[in-house]
Amino acid sequence: MKLEMLDTTVFIAYVLGLLMLALWISREDKQGGKNTEDYFLASKSLPWWAIGASLIASNISAEQIIGMSGSGYAVGIAIASYEWMAAITLIIVGKYMLPIFLKNNIYTMPQYLEQRFDSKVKTTLALFWLAVYVFVNLTAVLWLGGLAIETVAGVDWMYGMIFLAVFSIAYSLYGGLKAVAYTDILQVVLLVFGGLLLSYLALDAVSDGQGFIAGFSVLTEHAPAHFDMILSPENEHYMSLPGISVLVGGMWIMNFSYWGFNQYIIQRALAAKDVKEAQKGIAFAAFLKLLMPLIVVVPGIAAVILYPQLSAPDQAYPSMMSLMPVGIKGLVFAALVAAIVSSLASMTNSISTIFTMDIYAKMKQGKSQRHYVQVGRVAALASLTIALFVAEPLLGKFDQAFQYIQEFTGFFTPGIVVIFVMGMFWSKATSAGALAAALGSAGFSLLLKVYWPELPFMDRVGVVFLLCLALCVIVSLAGKAESSNESVDLSEVSFETTKGFNIATVVVVIILIALYTTWW
Repeated sequence: MKLEMLDTTVFIAYVLGLLMLALWISREDKQGGKNTEDYFLASKSLPWWAIGASLIASNISAEQIIGMSGSGYAVGIAIASYEWMAAITLIIVGKYMLPIFLKNNIYTMPQYLEQRFDSKVKTTLALFWLAVYVFVNLTAVLWLGGLAIETVAGVDWMYGMIFLAVFSIAYSLYGGLKAVAYTDILQVVLLVFGGLLLSYLALDAVSDGQGFIAGFSVLTEHAPAHFDMILSPENEHYMSLPGISVLVGGMWIMNFSYWGFNQYIIQRALAAKDVKEAQKGIAFAAFLKLLMPLIVVVPGIAAVILYPQLSAPDQAYPSMMSLMPVGIKGLVFAALVAAIVSSLASMTNSISTIFTMDIYAKMKQGKSQRHYVQVGRVAALASLTIALFVAEPLLGKFDQAFQYIQEFTGFFTPGIVVIFVMGMFWSKATSAGALAAALGSAGFSLLLKVYWPELPFMDRVGVVFLLCLALCVIVSLAGKAESSNESVDLSEVSFETTKGFNIATVVVVIILIALYTTWW
């Protein structure tokens, strides 16, 4: 597949338009520079619709669009559990965790850990997150993005990675989180429009021009195995999605870690003017997550019928783009690139926030606000440069970069969730217990991987979480009790939610029950 001149023109127009929008958003800060709250938390003024759109734009990237579409081709609708379970996770995070974070007026997740425990826990987790964001997340998004550009546009993957890095820096480095969040609105609109259009064209093609609904009927008739939400142990993909464990096991741990305690995701909600605005944004994001499988999974399933001889599942989405008419194809390609650069911009902004506020500012106290902002910009630029150089050596040997992300972060995810959950809701948790959970997570995960290799990855995450939970409790009770602090005092935190948020919760739950009942 190649882009025609009109497609290329549309794509270039999008790139220029996005850059102009970002500069316009940042125009008010040209005099006097920014302070840290302006740059890292968008002056704590983000409205709910910007928060929700930015949450999704930060989340959806090449590994979701291409990787999840490829999984739809290979596995089927079961892979949608990652999206649909995330919707209810967002609701829980919005109700029970966001109020605590906003009450403590934090910039970063490590900052909360310092308030709750001590600087050792904070520094340990800050360094861990910096390493993961640079050497796992940034590298994977750049690598997959470069490969996607090569597949669709025929541009060498290295030039594609360089373009993505420069593009994301060009519109986000100066404006900070505000520029990222507000341009994410355009990114999400384009992503949803392009994705829905591709799904429609795919289903229409499957039904030989009979329309969307007829195409869906053809898919369920000719690929019934691809519409099993809960995989049986006999299924060849059971190790990736182990049946009922998807609903009651380790996926909850992975989701809470990602949506509740992941800096580059939760930072959008921390930038809200108040709790209610953040919760509205979270609810909006939850509904968008319900929609995502229609955008990324359905085209992959349709490719089973339209392109049954693909050499690799991850070719499904780029192959399906050939259905697009000239001009629209360029727009959908722009949507794909939009998702990638949005994730890159979000990650680099969060890297700069953690490095500046949790590492540098502690070593170099008393500097001006403008100085810290400049350090943050340098950190963002440095992180992308490092990721560009290490992407090929780290990921060139992996068949699927998504597996690389899951496998690496899965070693530490259980411990992170234990540290936050116990820190937020159990006053007797100590810093020694938190560090024990962090170290135990890696140790337990490695032992189970080596000595119980037949245990599915998701189940391993659940087992390690329970082990880390027990370890944290034992170490905390066995050690010296620590004096209480305000960060763990929940008496002043209100978990009450508005009528609108409660209605949204009920609707999300009803939709999920209907989806799982239909394709159980």
